[in-house]
Amino acid sequence: MAYSAVELSKYIITKCAKENKPISNLQLQKILYFIQKEYLQKKGVPAFDDPIEAWRFGPVVPEAYYFFCGAGAMPITDIYENFDIGSADVELIDRVVKEKRALDPWTLVDQTHREGCAWDRVYQHGLGNRKIIPQDWIKDDE
Repeated sequence: MAYSAVELSKYIITKCAKENKPISNLQLQKILYFIQKEYLQKKGVPAFDDPIEAWRFGPVVPEAYYFFCGAGAMPITDIYENFDIGSADVELIDRVVKEKRALDPWTLVDQTHREGCAWDRVYQHGLGNRKIIPQDWIKDDE
């Protein structure tokens, strides 16, 4: 069962805030991308069905971006109680979150901007701005 990107984001933001490692919306967007990639590669299904688009600073899930954009570039410190993430999924999600939140936000941007990666193939120096990145391309990203 796929989650909604906002539901998954609430879990990620709560986890990070409770562990005193809050993340920004920019970081959240990249973490969502890497979780989606891991799900597609390891489980063969998406973590969430919401589309991921190619924006200037990398992959973005618009639904989650707009939900949390009120924080601007600041860390999101909200704690949510109402999310339902299955225990079978927590290990994979937590591993990606811990690995990626430790990185500088611009390092995350660089990781998603590699030449030939899914974002680059869609974005094409701005020609594909805000176009959907196909899940098959995300799955095949190195």
